[in-house]
Amino acid sequence: MSSTPNLHSRKLRTIAQEFALIQCELLALLLLFLSSRAALMAENLFLRKQLALYQERKAKPRRIAMANRLAMIALARFFDWRDALVIVKPETFIKWHRTAFRMFWRWKSRKRGRRPLPKNLRELIREMSREDPTWGEERIADELRLKLGILVSPRTVRKYLDSGKPRGSSGQRWSTFVRNHAQAIVACDFLVSVTASFRIVYVFVAMEIGSWRILHANVTEHPTAEWTTQQFREFLAFDHPYRYVIHDRDAIFSPGLDMALKAFGVRVLKTPVRAPKANAFCERLIGTIRRECLDFLIPIGEGHLKRIVREFVRHYNRGRPHSSLGPGIPEPSQAKVPASVHRHKLPAGYCVKSTPVLGGLLHEYSLEREAA
Repeated sequence: MSSTPNLHSRKLRTIAQEFALIQCELLALLLLFLSSRAALMAENLFLRKQLALYQERKAKPRRIAMANRLAMIALARFFDWRDALVIVKPETFIKWHRTAFRMFWRWKSRKRGRRPLPKNLRELIREMSREDPTWGEERIADELRLKLGILVSPRTVRKYLDSGKPRGSSGQRWSTFVRNHAQAIVACDFLVSVTASFRIVYVFVAMEIGSWRILHANVTEHPTAEWTTQQFREFLAFDHPYRYVIHDRDAIFSPGLDMALKAFGVRVLKTPVRAPKANAFCERLIGTIRRECLDFLIPIGEGHLKRIVREFVRHYNRGRPHSSLGPGIPEPSQAKVPASVHRHKLPAGYCVKSTPVLGGLLHEYSLEREAA
């Protein structure tokens, strides 16, 4: 514990000595200006400084103090020092000059003003800015003052915001809109499948975002705007709770189709060009259909693919758990799972029943009573 104060005092003593040497050199330089033949005297003093260093070293290498380096750099401005330099190489002397130049500008460019806010408070301000993009610096400052008791001015808050990004408009983000209206939004899209005879067949799917339930799915080799309108008519023509339909800008979704959807009482929301993430829920559904079903089966024709899709839709809605639902099932059965005495044991009197789906590609599991 006692070595730390001694080390600190030694450092302070060294710094004081360096400043004293610099002051002496500045005084000597001032005397040069006041006398005649300043260049000759500066050169003489330059040579004497090197001679004094040699005498101090006594033929033993030793690091030159920073004060001596600065003094030699200052004196070298008054004459051609290349012929007089003997203790170091010219490249080393130029390196000293560059180091001094960097030190000067680092000191001149130092930050001034108040100390920055603590790191945790800066991170909190940026986190609030990310989570609430419609808030400005005044709203964040008021939130910190009234609810957290932290007094920060709006100008200080603005300094720690991401200035390169726009603060957003008064409206909500697309993801927030979809999350707030998930129960009233229908997302739809097409995917393709190749049959055994190398014919391309199109699969239309429409889902409810809130429950992840597939509302409708159908198959055709020749998708048209009239055929697609008929698909919407099959699940939107009568009373329904939906207000919005999301689809991309494919030519199949024609203006006539949008007018028909408007007549069904829903508003069309077209995704931006080349922005599949705007319809991320349906894109994820299509990826699930491919990974769990179509990547393992080769349909013989359109009719065969239609039977495959219908069976998978039934499994998806009634037998497949969805982690985003808690986990849960879009259309859960009314039967309740019997309570068990232990979390790792089956209820007494029950056994596991396995039901194959798509010829054994997938399976559904349930409990049934054991035979007496």
